[in-house]
Amino acid sequence: MAKRLFLFIFCVFLLLPIIFFAKADELDDITKQLDSLKKDLQDKESNFQNLNNQLNEIKAKVTFVESEIVKKEEEVRIGEEALAFQRGLLNERARSYYKNINKNAISIVNLLTAENLSDSLQNFFYQKTLVDQDRNTITRIVLYIRDLETKKEELKSEKSRLAVINEEVDRQTQALAGEITTTKGKIAELSAKQQEIINARSGSFTVNIGDSELADDYYASITGFREAAPGGYFGAFSFGAYTHRKGMSQYGALGRAQIGQDHRAILRAYYGKDPENRDTNGNIRVAENGEIDFETTYLYGIAEMPSSWHTEALKAQAIAARTYAYRYKQEGKEICITERCQVFRKSKSDNPPAAWKQAVDDTKGQVLDGVVTFYSSTAGGYLTTSGWDTTDGSGGSNFIDKSYEKTGGSPWVYKSWYTQSYSINSDKCGRSNPWLSPQEMADIINAVMVMHRSGSGADTNRVTPTSSCWGGNPYSIDELRSASQSYGGGINSASGVVVSQGNGTTNQVTFQTDKGEKTMSGAEFKKGYNLRAPGRLSIPQSGFAFFNIEHK
Repeated sequence: MAKRLFLFIFCVFLLLPIIFFAKADELDDITKQLDSLKKDLQDKESNFQNLNNQLNEIKAKVTFVESEIVKKEEEVRIGEEALAFQRGLLNERARSYYKNINKNAISIVNLLTAENLSDSLQNFFYQKTLVDQDRNTITRIVLYIRDLETKKEELKSEKSRLAVINEEVDRQTQALAGEITTTKGKIAELSAKQQEIINARSGSFTVNIGDSELADDYYASITGFREAAPGGYFGAFSFGAYTHRKGMSQYGALGRAQIGQDHRAILRAYYGKDPENRDTNGNIRVAENGEIDFETTYLYGIAEMPSSWHTEALKAQAIAARTYAYRYKQEGKEICITERCQVFRKSKSDNPPAAWKQAVDDTKGQVLDGVVTFYSSTAGGYLTTSGWDTTDGSGGSNFIDKSYEKTGGSPWVYKSWYTQSYSINSDKCGRSNPWLSPQEMADIINAVMVMHRSGSGADTNRVTPTSSCWGGNPYSIDELRSASQSYGGGINSASGVVVSQGNGTTNQVTFQTDKGEKTMSGAEFKKGYNLRAPGRLSIPQSGFAFFNIEHK
């Protein structure tokens, strides 16, 4: 038995290098295929350019021939309009010719028998001249008709040959363009496979978003993007709203409460501690309100969570709000009444909703010892203080589906932002949606190149939105493209994207562009996007980058 176990372990050790190197070889093999395809694409694009130049020359010649055909068609049209007259003239001249030639024959007889030879000769030559004129006219008309028929036949032949040439030109163009598209598709497929292997080794992943995520604004949701955005467009979607990603997610707390967790379990999940009882009686100094009772006036007026939410979520919020303010009370400091601290409204305090008042009363005196209880609406499924806020505590490509924030129905768990604030009715700087055209995305990539590759070689102060609501002296799209040329930019259009995610961070973004692949870190892209994106488009996160780029 021991001998068999030894042989098994020995075989495993022999096989491990083979398994490892097989994986390494797979990546090397893909890289080689990718390099080969890219060279093939360059060759095809070069051939395409050469063929395009030749085709343009052919098209120029075709255009000239077409103009000549138009002239010939006009000549034929005019000729055909005159043909009826010419045929009538031909008949008239033929009759005249027949009549005059007979007269000319009679004139010869008269000439031979005439007494006055001089008059007879004069009459004879007059008749002969008429005959010659008729004959010449008849000949000219017959030649005109024959020439017109020849032109019509030539025109028919030229148009037929021209149609064949145009068809062949189109076929050649489409065939080569099709080959290039196929090659680009293979490159994208291999790039994705390459990224999959790199992700597997580095612990990162590519997120997979379902169709059910509907934000508070249809056009800002993934559903709206997939249904209504034009083909080829991009959308930058944030995981979470305006957030620092610390402490408790309020929508996460609601999701946890909805599946049966009580407020203690919720607090343990976000802060790692259970609440303890403290003497919280007395007053607290509140901006614009002076000293007021801590429990029954200040806490009743906390306006941070809808009172209609689940009781256990409200209790967790009450304890978090009490703990946050308790240190101000202890130290005798004044607490502000805005989001910079936590929102307090005197009107709510004077008439507190029953559910919220009950949550405060039921948890009176309970605080979390030694914790600064930060919280925010929606953190995007990951918190820096507690990790993945998901049902299995892990990330992965489907982490949004597993997030408690989605269970709680957050409208901001996965959203593309283009408004000035949370409200969908706030200023949009003239934009009706947050989608970006291939050219607009190329402009943002050029901005990233200038911001992070140029050092002091470009005027980075001009990397601001071109939208009128921001003012200043921004680069125009053409100017920024030119300024970024020396730093790997100069991009006209983006055609695809691959995004790699990590633990609550967007690691890397790779765009396919008309100037090849452009790779940057998530932080670099976020900075360039927030500086250059048009209108009010933004990734509204503080101190980190956790987003995805969708491409249709």
